[in-house]
Amino acid sequence: MAIGDEGVESDALQKIKNIVGHDHVLTSLEERICYSYDGTFQRGIPDAVVFPAHTKEVADLLKLANLDGFPVFPRGAGTGLSGGSIPLCSGIALVLTRMDKIKEINPEDMLAVAEPGVVTGQFHQEVEKMGLFYPPDPASLKTCTLGGNVAENAGGPRAFKYGVTKDYVLGLEVVTPLGEVMHTGGRTVKNVTGYDLTRLLTGSEGTLGIVTEITVRLLPKPKEIRTALVVFDELEDAATTVTAIIRQGVIPATLEVMDGVTIKCVENYHHLGLPLDAEAVLLIEVDGGKNQVEEDIKEIEAICREHGCRTIQVASLAEEREKLWKARRAVSSAIVQLSPTKISEDATVPRSKIPEMVRRLRKIGEKYRLPLPVFGHAGDGNLHPNILADKNNKEQMEQVEKAVGEIFQTALELKGTLSGEHGIGIMKKAYLQWELGSAGLEYLRSIKRAVDPNNILNPGKVF
Repeated sequence: MAIGDEGVESDALQKIKNIVGHDHVLTSLEERICYSYDGTFQRGIPDAVVFPAHTKEVADLLKLANLDGFPVFPRGAGTGLSGGSIPLCSGIALVLTRMDKIKEINPEDMLAVAEPGVVTGQFHQEVEKMGLFYPPDPASLKTCTLGGNVAENAGGPRAFKYGVTKDYVLGLEVVTPLGEVMHTGGRTVKNVTGYDLTRLLTGSEGTLGIVTEITVRLLPKPKEIRTALVVFDELEDAATTVTAIIRQGVIPATLEVMDGVTIKCVENYHHLGLPLDAEAVLLIEVDGGKNQVEEDIKEIEAICREHGCRTIQVASLAEEREKLWKARRAVSSAIVQLSPTKISEDATVPRSKIPEMVRRLRKIGEKYRLPLPVFGHAGDGNLHPNILADKNNKEQMEQVEKAVGEIFQTALELKGTLSGEHGIGIMKKAYLQWELGSAGLEYLRSIKRAVDPNNILNPGKVF
């Protein structure tokens, strides 16, 4: 369709405003720029920004998009780390943050029903008021939304013990790319009726449908929690400690690692008293019944000492635990002190390969002379090597591209995967065939063509 200075051409724009109301469509350049980016360095300015209020408006907008031929780019809070919500060509950014109601929290069925714009951290708080627990906890939980979590199959530190978003989604209400409304799954724990469309759509990155309602299962809230900050003089000792804890059969709720570069950045950013001369720290949290928690934390302390840790600090009170977690949650903001551009990768390897992956990441950083702080969810092999550079430095960005390719190649050599939780988006799509092969990639494309024949929904992503 034709695009004018106002964004989407006037006829289509008027139809969009008729659907959602004039007050819920943004067209000025300044407003559109605000929805042109996510947590990456990528950019793409939409022609208009549209805020639907309910499922029918989403359906009507997609029907209009197919008739008038403009693409639709679904968006939540814009915290993604793969470029999945960035508009790549003329079209609208469809922002779902107005759809922010928690419709039901049901203690008897141990489930909740919510709209996609509900902020994940707020959802946690409401669920926990009723003595229940929703485990997925992405680092951006204070900002990110449940719809975005479903689109990216978000994980977080607790994934080591509890799994990721797909392990909790029971059912979805979805608007298809053609504007039809369908329901997948339901309210039951067991459901094998037909193909598992709920799992297909969870992690589909907004390319196969727009989620307008989410039903998730809940767990009982853990009765006891202990958090330990363990300091190591050698990064490899920390890495081998991770595998030793797993081998011993202890399953913490979280098992996080931060390397020396990350520690220095966080301490400079927040002044939390972290040891600047340490090469690594592990942040370990155990939860459950009181006796089990006490037994687990003692066993973890013993394993850490056997593997050469310097100190262990254990916190049980909520405020003490929050202080320890403040360091981990500050990482993304803190490390950009070193360079203005952060490329956050999440290549994931089998747990037994964590020490080898850590060794190879250090060599890659040295080889390309790039700052490469390493942190992340060591317990499930989901490390976050972050390459720091300046996107305006062409030569440096060429080195970055080589380093990224080598990181992915290393992960695949170690029987890992390109992405543990960030998704493919636009940042990793050039490498997708490395993991899936040509047959696997064509299988995905066939699904996309079948459900979105006009390539309306989030075009240019994943493939």
